[in-house]
Amino acid sequence: MTNGLTWIGAHAHTATPVPGMRGGISLTLARGIDPDEFLINLGADLDQLAARTPLAELRSQPTPPGHDPTRYAYAMYGSEGEWTYVLENDHAATWATGFRRVPSMRPGPGEDILCASRNLYSPPAAILHVEGDEVIRRAEFGTTTGHESALDAALTAAGAVFPSIPDATADEVTAYYEQHGARLPTLVFTALGAYTGLSIDQDAAQAGNLPAVHLLTP
Repeated sequence: MTNGLTWIGAHAHTATPVPGMRGGISLTLARGIDPDEFLINLGADLDQLAARTPLAELRSQPTPPGHDPTRYAYAMYGSEGEWTYVLENDHAATWATGFRRVPSMRPGPGEDILCASRNLYSPPAAILHVEGDEVIRRAEFGTTTGHESALDAALTAAGAVFPSIPDATADEVTAYYEQHGARLPTLVFTALGAYTGLSIDQDAAQAGNLPAVHLLTP
């Protein structure tokens, strides 16, 4: 089964466990950088990365000796076209929480990064976008980056940009979110799929058949 990235948003609130990932996924995409290099920058272990172990198998393995298991997040990854993708269903995307503190995560010249992070411990969910210029632009789910970029156009076209003050009254904004807010992750990930042209196989992701690594939480 492949249907762009829409399924990630459609299962944003799904809690049913699967061997891999289905509900509450954060997604980080990168291009203009070698896939393995990007994962190493995120904190992936070299040996683990070389092993290409599927997530369903990695989950059954013990945490390496001397490491705190509470600081490890599972990440599945892959590449399609120009894009490297990283899927995580912990509280947030590792890149989103780490780029300010970890020098290796900071974008370099010519590197595009697009990250949709759940931010459960520090809501709201947000999109972070770098277009090769090392500038990190941010949009909460329901808004645009304000950069009038192709990404902003895709978010608008998908209906992922909700009314906001002062363009609407507080009551109108509240009413709109109450009526349509549950669909917002679906609309956002539909827009991300349209912008990137990327499709990630839902069946492979939820079965845990994609290669995986531990990422050390910053």
